[in-house]
Amino acid sequence: MNTSTTVFEHLAQNASRHSRYLQRLFDANPDLLPWLREHYAHPCSAEEMALWLDAMPAASEAELSAALRRLRQYVMIKLLARDLGGMAGLDEVMATMTALAELAVRRAQAYAMQSLTAQFGQPLGETSGTPQELLVIGMGKLGGGELNVSSDIDLIFVYAEDGETDGPRTLSNHEFFTRLGRRLIGMINELTADGYVFRVDMRLRPYGDSGPLVMSFAALEEYLVAQGREWERYAWIKARVISPAASPAIQELAQLAQPFVFRKYLDYGAIESMRKLHAQIRQEVQRRDRLNNIKLGPGGIREVEFIAQVFQLIRGGRDARLRIRPTLQVLRTLRELGQLSAQAADNLSAAYIFLRNLEHRLQYMDDQQTQDLPEQETDRALLASAMGYPGYPALLSTLDVHRQEVSKHFEQVFTTRKADFPDSAMWHDNMQPEELRKTLAQLGYTDTAILAERLQQTRDSARYLHLPELSRQRFDSLMPQFITQCAATDNPGLALPRMLRLLESISRRASYLAFLAEYPRVLARLANIASASEWACEYLIQYPILLDELLDAREIYQAPDWPALDAALASQLADCAQDLERQLDVLRQFQHSEIFHLLAMDLQGLLPLEILSDHLSDLADLILRHVLQLCWNNMRTRHQEQAHFAVIAYGKLGGRELGYASDLDLIFLYDDPHPDAAENYARLAKNINTMLSSYTSAGRLYETDLRLRPNGASGLLVSSIAAFAEYQQQHAWVWEHQALSRARFSAGDTRVGTQFEAIRHAVLCQPRDLTTLRGEIVAMRQKMRDGHPNHSDLFDIKHDHGGMVDIEFMVQFLVLAHAHRHPELTANSGNLKLLMRAATLGLADTQLAAQTCDIYRNLRTLQHKMRLNSTQPCRIDAQDIDTRPVCALWKKLLEE
Repeated sequence: MNTSTTVFEHLAQNASRHSRYLQRLFDANPDLLPWLREHYAHPCSAEEMALWLDAMPAASEAELSAALRRLRQYVMIKLLARDLGGMAGLDEVMATMTALAELAVRRAQAYAMQSLTAQFGQPLGETSGTPQELLVIGMGKLGGGELNVSSDIDLIFVYAEDGETDGPRTLSNHEFFTRLGRRLIGMINELTADGYVFRVDMRLRPYGDSGPLVMSFAALEEYLVAQGREWERYAWIKARVISPAASPAIQELAQLAQPFVFRKYLDYGAIESMRKLHAQIRQEVQRRDRLNNIKLGPGGIREVEFIAQVFQLIRGGRDARLRIRPTLQVLRTLRELGQLSAQAADNLSAAYIFLRNLEHRLQYMDDQQTQDLPEQETDRALLASAMGYPGYPALLSTLDVHRQEVSKHFEQVFTTRKADFPDSAMWHDNMQPEELRKTLAQLGYTDTAILAERLQQTRDSARYLHLPELSRQRFDSLMPQFITQCAATDNPGLALPRMLRLLESISRRASYLAFLAEYPRVLARLANIASASEWACEYLIQYPILLDELLDAREIYQAPDWPALDAALASQLADCAQDLERQLDVLRQFQHSEIFHLLAMDLQGLLPLEILSDHLSDLADLILRHVLQLCWNNMRTRHQEQAHFAVIAYGKLGGRELGYASDLDLIFLYDDPHPDAAENYARLAKNINTMLSSYTSAGRLYETDLRLRPNGASGLLVSSIAAFAEYQQQHAWVWEHQALSRARFSAGDTRVGTQFEAIRHAVLCQPRDLTTLRGEIVAMRQKMRDGHPNHSDLFDIKHDHGGMVDIEFMVQFLVLAHAHRHPELTANSGNLKLLMRAATLGLADTQLAAQTCDIYRNLRTLQHKMRLNSTQPCRIDAQDIDTRPVCALWKKLLEE
């Protein structure tokens, strides 16, 4: 006896011992054993199944039905032997059963379609006049490619357009496809002498058993919008057209269903919805005494699926990477995205694989759709053996570990999070002002009368009174927590009114209230932000979707890795490459998220101002690169694949001193001899400006200022490199050369950027008459001062004599006056480094330069702090800062 024979005999005997179903098949048809010997060695592919089916007679509906049932026997015999023999993993088992179901549905549909078309003609769309076809949607495990070995299949039947057939005997499309659906079900579902192919379950269709068997796209959309329930969103996550294999209508269906399943916003209301659905399942399990059900019982398969799918429902509208179906793939993605810890994802994946393998071995016994652990000792022993355990107690021990892990992670995701805050005295229907003031005082608030009145106004407001009942309950639960958390901050009297504005604003969207109710630990972080910065609170009011960023303290306080973020953004943009509007939203959401990350770090004191400005400038450069590429890719007329075009940054971005709300001073240059270049690049520049500055529901990217281009607002929007060089060398004003000293290449063609840097260097290094230069700069400075008069007794940090603009003008004077002898002064290294470099070169008093640098840092820091609390203009008591060194340096450089 050779080795291969011994291996096969062991395989067949092992499979027969663990499956009474297989024993019955072998007893009924002894030819199946030699057939298995010939085919067992390799996985069962869809192509192999199709070849087996093609070899069987299928000229009539009865013959096709019989052939499909024999095909299932072949597949089951082979798969069962391979799986129990350790030759097939879970992926192979699920893929094989899914492929069998798809093949069976497609062949049955094709036969029924051919037969009905011969009788009634081709169904046509009443609007388009094009041929119509039935789309068979696989739901549940079939849609996810995860079918088990004795599963039923959940189907929904839809078609694109109403209309009628074009044959001599006409039928409406609805009636035609209803007949087709019934015949398809019959060929697969009916129990015959050969068994069945798959049990078919149509209860997931709109209106369930009481609904029509088939539905047009228009009717389906109306149902989903008007009557679709939360549990149906969960069901439609895995929806996938399985027949026909390809159709133009598949994409149309996907676009119709996606907004129903995946909300554009972060949908934290899904947690409560799925919590209720799970509670209903638990009650049914307990009522029917099915706690030993490994699918529906505690720590079972369904809980793993719920964990994966609740994250999909919450985040899938924002992140296309979560619009996937297989559970294990979702868990891997959640791990990669940081939504699940590595340990949680690994534990859940291991449990899912173990539970699904156990499920299959339960079903192999008698080909029954069961997930209940056996009661009979003999079956228990068989199950343990099939799983590779010496006995049932050992199997149960491992099973219990997995179920406990699943239950633990399930509770972490779905358990209602309650915070222990006193609420009776501070927020209820009949709260009295005196009682409220007393409670606020006990918490440490000072202006209690004003705050109590503000709280009462909120309670009596139309917005609060008109909230939906569930939203008002959440609002009522959150208010005492907000009040208590704000009391613990550094500025409770400021934090509470700001938090009230935030809560009132976000209460219009139930999902944000749901988020705060689900994650009370976020409230303390939110209160600290409100205490520290009015601007930050207003930013959250403007972009409440950023509340989600507060969930992970480790992530939000971590310095950005710009190359990694750049790659992640590129991937997200590629995922929606055919949808420009969606790409714009991705860009805006990315920018807002990164600004908020930096803001959170800033408020925690983790970022020095210079480093913060560097990060904000890096972010702007990154956004500009992607905006330029998107605009060029979407140009209707492009004369070449890549644009020979560059974005040049001036002002705050050019000097890498960008603030949170800074606008972008930009000019656009190109170097391209093509005859269409000027026109195409002008259109490109216009599109870039529009993309950057226009508002959508997701906000905007940046306000832009393009007036620093040659000839200002009256000049061309984009200039050739040659024209720019000629203008700078022959026609530019001194103030334009001052601006050029802070300019740099930001995005686009690096070759054009290099040419710009060469022009900039040459212009800045031109010899200039110092007397004339001083006069020009002093005149320009006076013009700016006249444009920002200060009639108060306070010192204007930016515009008054001795302020920031004076320091910046002095640095620009030093560059323009001395770069022809000291070209290192043309480096775009920031005001402070350039000033100290000039002092080192003997061009400025060293002591005054050092003192001026300290003052500039202090003024920038003060300005930054004041802007974080929306103080405009930025003015302080003149006694709070000594600017005499700045004034003395100004006098030495520009007045002597």
